[in-house]
Amino acid sequence: MATAAKPGLKDLYELSPEDVQEPPRSLGAAFRRIGPGMILAASIVGSGELIATTTLGAQVGYAALWVILLSCFIKPAVQAELGRYTIATGETGLESFNRLPGPRWKVSWVVWAWALMVLMTQFQVGAMFGGVAQVMHELVPSVPVNAWVFVFLAITLALLLGGGYERIERLAMVKVGLFTLLTFLAALLLLRMPQYFSWKRLLEGLKFRAPGEGLATAVAVFGITGVGATELFMYPYWCVEKGYARFTGRRDGSSAWRLRAQGWIRVMNLDIFASMLIYTVATVAFYLLGAGVLHGMGLVPAAKDMIRVLSHIYTQTLGGWSLWVFYAGAVVTLYGTIFAATAAHSRVYADMFRLMGFFRADDYAARVRYRDRFVWALTLIPVALFLIFQSPVKMVVAGGVAQALMIPVIAAGALWLRHKRLPEEIQPPWYATVAVWVASVVIIGLMGYYAVLTAGLERVRG
Repeated sequence: MATAAKPGLKDLYELSPEDVQEPPRSLGAAFRRIGPGMILAASIVGSGELIATTTLGAQVGYAALWVILLSCFIKPAVQAELGRYTIATGETGLESFNRLPGPRWKVSWVVWAWALMVLMTQFQVGAMFGGVAQVMHELVPSVPVNAWVFVFLAITLALLLGGGYERIERLAMVKVGLFTLLTFLAALLLLRMPQYFSWKRLLEGLKFRAPGEGLATAVAVFGITGVGATELFMYPYWCVEKGYARFTGRRDGSSAWRLRAQGWIRVMNLDIFASMLIYTVATVAFYLLGAGVLHGMGLVPAAKDMIRVLSHIYTQTLGGWSLWVFYAGAVVTLYGTIFAATAAHSRVYADMFRLMGFFRADDYAARVRYRDRFVWALTLIPVALFLIFQSPVKMVVAGGVAQALMIPVIAAGALWLRHKRLPEEIQPPWYATVAVWVASVVIIGLMGYYAVLTAGLERVRG
């Protein structure tokens, strides 16, 4: 028997007839129902942008701009396909991938691959704990970096244990707006500084070529900027908790269900588009500042001086007064990603244990208990990793490469779900199908090229 839920604890994963709602008809009303993409943007605009993207620009200048744009623009096609499937079926992200053919042990090999990837991305989260602690140490030098790490560990546990979707969405929106706007302003000012910027160099960065010594960082950036592999798994869960699947209701073959599903899918597509605009602006701004300011100064962020070096992207464009603004923004950006990523991963791990048979699908109280247990685990593990390795830049790159290697699996899985399991009555228009095929081919081709090129470099070194 299912464990009784706490009074007032709503099962966000149950498709109940009383939850069915008609989708908004006007654009303004639809904008008021977006939200999952904002949580994703809060997760995206963090270590990938502030650390990895800026570091790539510092390493290779403008040469990898095409990687940034490709990463931001191409992966939403896969994201939309996964969201469409979730709204149509009510299945969570792991539940859908658990249906893919291939080896199984309790769950599909894809689910195990996801679990391994997320363990690797704990290096990224650990890097963010380290980065935010370094900022606070700059502000309060009397408190050691490691002590600040434990302070933010405690804050994370206090915010996330028992926290629901609404709290996470509100904090995500505050975080997304604050630092993105100021970074965009700094990038605009960069355009008026010929010592750091020229249109000729920017156009050179749009040529498709491997960015030399920054290849590993470029692949990591492709993995974690835009919608990374972890965010592609996260998004269906936020769509469920926001209510898109519940509002659509169970598929019953009726025209009313089809119209509701199509309406909530349109809201989801708007959500994806709005978040894409935000994180693309932020990502390109961070990259241009790294390529212009840091590369122009001959500086590359490293373990102990990462925050000091990164602060130049503000102080060299906005002026010395902006150092404190950079510190505040770095804290919000890095910590916001810790918060959003931990909130999402704890939900997905709990769902994995549900798929493995540890609790029933209708036992929402058990789901919440497992979620809170994973909040503890996914907060303590990255803190331990930072205390051991103490190198945020390398930790971000390690996690990014793991994500990049997982993206082809996700793209292929999205194609399989699209053609084998998506209900016939809500098949996407032809151009959406073409987009997800193009995205998948590019993702698989780019990762294959990276694997071949890396193998060739290893042979040369050997």
